[in-house]
Amino acid sequence: MILEEKTGRKMTTYYTNGASTTVSAFMDGSDAAEFHAIIKSTAAGETFATQLATVMTAYNALRERLGKDVVPVFKRYFLSDAANQQPQLPREEECAVSIVEQSPLDGTKIALWVYFQEGVGVSNLYNGLYSVTHGSYTHFWQGSACTPDVRSEVATRALLCDYALRLEDEGCTIADNCVRTWFFVHDVDVNYAGVVKGRNEMFMTNNLTSETHFIASTGIGGRHADPRVTVEMDTYAVKGIEPGQMSYLYAPEYLNPTYEYGVAFERGTYVDYGDRRHVFISGTASINNRGEVVHKGDVKAQTKRMWENVGALLDEAECGWHDVCHMIVYLRDIADYAAVNAMFEERFPGVPRVIVLAPVCRPEWLIEMECMAVRRVSGNGYASF
Repeated sequence: MILEEKTGRKMTTYYTNGASTTVSAFMDGSDAAEFHAIIKSTAAGETFATQLATVMTAYNALRERLGKDVVPVFKRYFLSDAANQQPQLPREEECAVSIVEQSPLDGTKIALWVYFQEGVGVSNLYNGLYSVTHGSYTHFWQGSACTPDVRSEVATRALLCDYALRLEDEGCTIADNCVRTWFFVHDVDVNYAGVVKGRNEMFMTNNLTSETHFIASTGIGGRHADPRVTVEMDTYAVKGIEPGQMSYLYAPEYLNPTYEYGVAFERGTYVDYGDRRHVFISGTASINNRGEVVHKGDVKAQTKRMWENVGALLDEAECGWHDVCHMIVYLRDIADYAAVNAMFEERFPGVPRVIVLAPVCRPEWLIEMECMAVRRVSGNGYASF
């Protein structure tokens, strides 16, 4: 089992009554081991209350298996009907929690991604950020930030302004410390343009430009339980990093800079510590280095091109698919699930993964994915994680 060997990377899947848990473990760094888990209900056809109970039972069993020194730092619940289901979720403050309506496409009502770390201190700050401390670094997570405004441009601008102030409270800035963002957009075909405009304007005022850098991001269809919310946002930032610890990924033979088609995010970002490299791959689809959608109407071909793009970004970060900790896959059309799931099962068996219903920001894109990877590094002069 993954907990019985404290070296290298391990992946395992096990089953409890009504749920499956797939876990990846990185234990090849300092004393801060890391675990990514995807927990899925296997009780299709049962009520949400029953499926939630099976997922939480599996989660609690995993907590016990990992041990008391391993704590969650971030969770995301994927729900099929947030308005009715979110009130039934446990009320918790043990870590940052994201809740989004993106239906799991295996026919169930709930899935859960949890990121665990060992030997860290976690606290809920007064300003809504969740602080995770270890060594000389403080990591700030935020889940499901939202502003009830039907105008996506206004909501996005307000969310980023508020986030900038929260980071300022902690001696950080978006430009210097933010590593990753996620924007979940209700009716993305209509509202994504407003997200782009609001983000572009806010980034410009925070010295995030094509001449400096942007932030790794996913902008995807998703719904909040409150129907007034058009945009919700998750974020991750790190305090204590030095200039040069954060780098950006481009893979120019496969992908073009996003600013060429008017949006502001990085294809990927990695952060080097003294013992490991964290790689954050943004939402990536079937696109070429001219910014064009490739293989319109063919989800299998789009999946293969998407893999090529993500593989090129990982390669630029000196990582491979074997370094990937978890994957989140977004599909526009529920009818494509069986074919896409079979492709992922064949190529990436055992990797923690969830496939959800979530339209991509261009209708022609039928599929998008994001992932996180981690690998051992040493001798770079930086403090360990």
